[in-house]
Amino acid sequence: MNEKEFYTVRGYQLLEQNKSSLTPAMEDYLEMIYRNSLQDGNLRINKLAELLNVKASSASKMVQKLGESGFLNYEKYGNVMLTEGGKEFGEFLLRRHRIIEDFLRFLECDNILAQTELIEHNINTYTLENIKILNDFFTSNQEIADRFKQYKKRMRRSVP
Repeated sequence: MNEKEFYTVRGYQLLEQNKSSLTPAMEDYLEMIYRNSLQDGNLRINKLAELLNVKASSASKMVQKLGESGFLNYEKYGNVMLTEGGKEFGEFLLRRHRIIEDFLRFLECDNILAQTELIEHNINTYTLENIKILNDFFTSNQEIADRFKQYKKRMRRSVP
């Protein structure tokens, strides 16, 4: 992609989606299954639907798609279990979520969860790693982080 070519947000999403076989919804399901696997170890469709605030029939369809893609194993009316590939990708998705969430928390944004969900599916790994480095920098340099927050506060007061 040429840096001087502009696209709509949806256009950029389609370009990125062509690089990945997973839709944002599939990523959300996989991330939630991975999160749950860290705590409970097993997960049923009804519980997954509850965690994502969707109907059990929707969760069942998505689990089937993820199973066909090789990310998980499931038994009808049984447990949903991640494959090794599903665990690896789920770990990446959760890491991506936490990096963005930490960044937004540092910026003291409002509605952090909703903003994280909107951003995480539209960010490339290079930008994500740069945000991680910036998060680590501010964590390791508290005095600079404090100076930034003071600067931000002054700038907010000066904007009408």
